[in-house]
Amino acid sequence: MKIFIKLMLVLMMTTTACAQNTFKQNQLKFERVKNAYEEKWASLQNELQSAGLTGNFNLYIAAYKSEGKLELWLKTPNKKHYKLFKTYDFCAHSGTLGPKVIEGDGQTPEGFYKINVFNPESSFHLSLGIDYPNKVDAIRTGKGNKTGGDIYIHGNCVTVGCIPLTDEKIKEVYVLAVEARNDGQEEIPVNIFPFKMTNANLKKYSVQFPEKANFWQTLQKGYTVFNKDKNLAKVDQLNGNYVVK
Repeated sequence: MKIFIKLMLVLMMTTTACAQNTFKQNQLKFERVKNAYEEKWASLQNELQSAGLTGNFNLYIAAYKSEGKLELWLKTPNKKHYKLFKTYDFCAHSGTLGPKVIEGDGQTPEGFYKINVFNPESSFHLSLGIDYPNKVDAIRTGKGNKTGGDIYIHGNCVTVGCIPLTDEKIKEVYVLAVEARNDGQEEIPVNIFPFKMTNANLKKYSVQFPEKANFWQTLQKGYTVFNKDKNLAKVDQLNGNYVVK
């Protein structure tokens, strides 16, 4: 029985490794992904080593609409906390502060999401899809209305509700996301905030947008947990609201 269990464990580990390698190999079949690796991966590896982030890593992405910043945080198995690795500037903006409500409103969503699509043949060079709408978004939009969708982090510097970067920057983000996914990270979290959610900013923007203040307070809870501990909060979706634990 012990031998059988050991064999099963080896088989499971081998199957997992093959599945992970297949993901990267499949991505590299696409010319833009292959070119991104050829242009960016060597320099990224040097930067990772300099940052003490060697080996496999998990990726967390944080976006701030007002500041127009996209942060990449990484955590390796030997570390207890995420470490900020890269910050990129949005190269275009769409809509205003506040969550996306309905199809065609031009808004970039706000909330707690994850990457659900790797698109190596995007109309916007390379793109990473975000799982908008979630249950909170759907309830906000209301029955009989369309939430809209197809929200991506992408290149090409144009946007109607997405997070646009230059082609050179999306190459780096895409490569790092492929590496994280290939290392076994099934869900890459993407938290989109209206602004850096300090108490001062929350007070400032709540005066300008009082109808959004309650929603932003729930987002701030997730921001505060991560900012304090550099680890992600557990977030549930209940009755149209985020519940941060």
